[in-house]
Formats: sequence, structure tokens, C-alpha cells
Amino acid sequence: MRRVLPQVVQLCEKRPAETWFTRFIPVQSPGDGRGTWRRYYQRWSEMTLDLLGAEMVGLLPELELFVPPARVIDKHAYSPWFDRRLQDQLSAREVDTLVISGGETDICVLATVLGAIDHGYRVVVATDALCSSANKTHEATLDIYNDRFGQQLETASVAEIIEAWA
Repeated sequence: MRRVLPQVVQLCEKRPAETWFTRFIPVQSPGDGRGTWRRYYQRWSEMTLDLLGAEMVGLLPELELFVPPARVIDKHAYSPWFDRRLQDQLSAREVDTLVISGGETDICVLATVLGAIDHGYRVVVATDALCSSANKTHEATLDIYNDRFGQQLETASVAEIIEAWA
């Protein structure tokens, strides 16, 4: 994240009032969670709030500066579309295009992108404002974005996106 943070900050600086952060909040304890999430947290107990610590799920200080006017949506699954809060907020503002950045490219970002496509948004993925803890699947996901979703999403650098906003 430290590698792509400057590009994420650039996007936020240009449109802070039009920025939504989605924040993954894990369960409290390893035995918590439903279905396969329970198994996930039993395997990855260090990802629970008990072991991780609540301070580790906050926004990075560089991004926290944008709230408000930027908004934060907490989520307990990879997708921010699981409940209707994000969709309702975007609809209320008549948003039709989403520029997506963040981490993990191959997990939370992927879930966000696919949900946005399903909802019919124009999706622009900021390729140099994405990160993952797994380089191989990060690159593979970028390939999928370009090879399989060419009619439903666009990829661009942060510089290209900011230039288009001008």
C-alpha cells in the first residue's frame, strides 16, 4: 500500500467530496463468523480484531485527512455491495461512474469491480493505485480486467484519470 498510496492520495485530493472509502472490518474473535467465514477466521486468527487490534482497521492517516467530506463505508465481507448502503448513497447522488483504487486487487477490489459492473456503473480501474499482498494474482487480476471485461470496465493510470477530469 505504501507504494501506491501517493496515487490514491492524488485521486482523493482532486475529488474529496466524491470519495468513498470502503473499510473491511473483521470479526472480533477466531470462533466468530458465519459459514466459510468462521473457517477463514479460525485459519487466519491473526486477522480478527482480538489479535489484529481495532487500530489496524482504520484508514491510513494520509487518507483519514479526507474524511469528511469523503465518506467511509464499513463492510464485513469482501464486497461493499453486500448491503445497500453504498448503492443507496451513490444512487442518491446520481453517480454513474466509479474510479476504483485500493487493495487487495484480487480480493476486495475485485469484489468491488464485479459488483459495480453488475449494478451497471461505468467502471474505471486506476491501475497504478492498486496493490495486493500477492503479486502473481495482482497481475493476473489486471489481465482479467483487460482481457475479459473490456466492454464493462476501463483501466487507466491516475495521471490519465486526472487529465480526463480536467
